[in-house]
Amino acid sequence: MKLSKRGEYGLRALIDIGLAHEVGRDLLQLNELAENEKIPVKFLEQILIDLKQGGFLESVRGKYGGYRLSRPAKEIIAGQVVRYLDGPLAPIGCVSQTAYERCSCPDEAHCGLRMLMLDVRNAIANILDRYTLADVVEVTLRKMRRDNVTMPFSVNPRERAALQKAEKAKKALAEPPAFETGLGEFLYREGI
Repeated sequence: MKLSKRGEYGLRALIDIGLAHEVGRDLLQLNELAENEKIPVKFLEQILIDLKQGGFLESVRGKYGGYRLSRPAKEIIAGQVVRYLDGPLAPIGCVSQTAYERCSCPDEAHCGLRMLMLDVRNAIANILDRYTLADVVEVTLRKMRRDNVTMPFSVNPRERAALQKAEKAKKALAEPPAFETGLGEFLYREGI
């Protein structure tokens, strides 16, 4: 399984909307999301419409409108979003639980490739289905606070641009960041 740009951008947008909610912003406008994540506006708009149709988002029209989560972040599972945007998690059809296709090998029950790919599919599903959007947002916020990073969406876009420029200059002078591990390892190290 390779996460498509559609899946990547959709997850990034949902995480941003979750972050905005946590810092007190009810709605995020399309342009603000696109600017923050450096995603083409038209492509992001199509993805957000899809996420709205999938029941993950709702929108408010008008000058001060925007997008917000349609249900609590703790009810949105990462695996659901990936499956909705990108389809089955399985790398080959014969191990898919949602889109099974008989493979071309003569003995599917004893196929070594199928057994290997089933383990790959299960590992991916176990991780994506373990975490909710709330989990990802919480870890992101903790890491940002730990690293003294300005919270996105806590200030208006112009002020944020000036703060980001100052942060970028500060980072240029700092040491390169240490290699980071995944969400599970971060939670473990933080004692969560």
